[in-house]
Amino acid sequence: MKKEATILIIDDEEDILFSLKMLLKQHYTQVYSESNPYHIPRSLDQYNPDVVLLDMNFKVSQTKGEEGVQWLKKIKELKPELPVIMMTAFSDVETAIGTIKQGATDFVEKPWRNEKLIATVNAALALRHSKVALQKAETQQGYLQQNIDQSFGEILGTSQTVLELKKIIEKVAPTDANILLLGENGTGKELIARTIHKISKRSGQIFMGVDLGAITETLFESELFGHVKGAFTGADKDKVGRFAAASGGTLFLDEIGNMPIGSQPKLLQALENKQIFSVGSASPTPVDVRIISATNMPLAKMIEEQKFRQDLLYRINTVEVFIPPLRERGDDIILLAEHFMKMYRKKYLKESLTFHQDTLGKMKEYAWPGNIRELRHSVERAIILSENTQLLPDDFALITKSSKQSSEEVATLNLEEMEGILIRKALIKHHGNVTKAAEELGLTRPALYRRMDKYNL
Repeated sequence: MKKEATILIIDDEEDILFSLKMLLKQHYTQVYSESNPYHIPRSLDQYNPDVVLLDMNFKVSQTKGEEGVQWLKKIKELKPELPVIMMTAFSDVETAIGTIKQGATDFVEKPWRNEKLIATVNAALALRHSKVALQKAETQQGYLQQNIDQSFGEILGTSQTVLELKKIIEKVAPTDANILLLGENGTGKELIARTIHKISKRSGQIFMGVDLGAITETLFESELFGHVKGAFTGADKDKVGRFAAASGGTLFLDEIGNMPIGSQPKLLQALENKQIFSVGSASPTPVDVRIISATNMPLAKMIEEQKFRQDLLYRINTVEVFIPPLRERGDDIILLAEHFMKMYRKKYLKESLTFHQDTLGKMKEYAWPGNIRELRHSVERAIILSENTQLLPDDFALITKSSKQSSEEVATLNLEEMEGILIRKALIKHHGNVTKAAEELGLTRPALYRRMDKYNL
């Protein structure tokens, strides 16, 4: 059975190229040849080989292997991790041995013995695969390091909506179906995605998230599919993309509704073919990922407006899971508030701190347009600033302003306070949908997020 591998032979003798191709095609899926060494850079980009067989001499007058050494250096400059096997006549063996110090993986003598040559190529392939695996592991570690300070626990709640949500998760998690999580910002879509991964068949593999709304269209392919060195200005080394790094595990595509329409066909192609093309590479890389997507955007309406592809929606929503907003979860608001209280009073060394009953009542009445994220932030802020043994309603500016001020009244003419009130109203009106609130306020999403942070929303 042939091995999945691409081999590139570089030699100026046509008979050598023909013989090697006939031999290697019996053992490997892709075998290419090049007789002109000046075409090496183009061939590396075109074929993206796993192993290169490089002749030591390309001119009749050259017998010392100097030209082969120069081209070896060029290859290692373009693709440092690419294994190169030098091909040499018996008289140049000493020179060939010297090339190993300059980056060559091994050498074979002409005329070669078939078994020896295949064994040498196989060893180079094994080295290549180990380096790719190491690069993938380092990339995974880098992505995981980004989340090291985040804590993701279990799904808390006893309300009927949450109990139904847990039942759905238990049904879909063991399958390999792609899942689309729908819900407002701050409802815990990433926690749900991680929970699905944790109880799936892929739980022993990596879970990797990517915010598609934060990736520009120009960087989309590089970020998701990776790139090879020299693919564009600034690409000074190969990069493993998120798809390849998450292969075997789960890839969480957050904010998929904000993905530019021009990038959507590339994602669709990767999902349909289960393979990716790194930027600058002509060779596909097979990937095996389970996709969990999330959005707060109305995808059906976006399809009508030609802002989202219908065929992509079919690919990502084998199962749709709706995550309820916090205001619809009843006593779960109190349960979550108590959970955050225990977590943060320990963190900030205020173990005796508790909620006043009036505070819990106000919390349950408040609409929480920012959902769980807003509740968590509010509890943490109140604990940090509190100088009492109990958290009072006045420790939560949001719930007190909400109860004291009607939708028509304005209690201040201070511009900064007014801005905070308007942002709060917009978020409540659009049920925490940041995109819609930003549109009504005439702001970009990042600008609104900055203001929400400023006013502790």
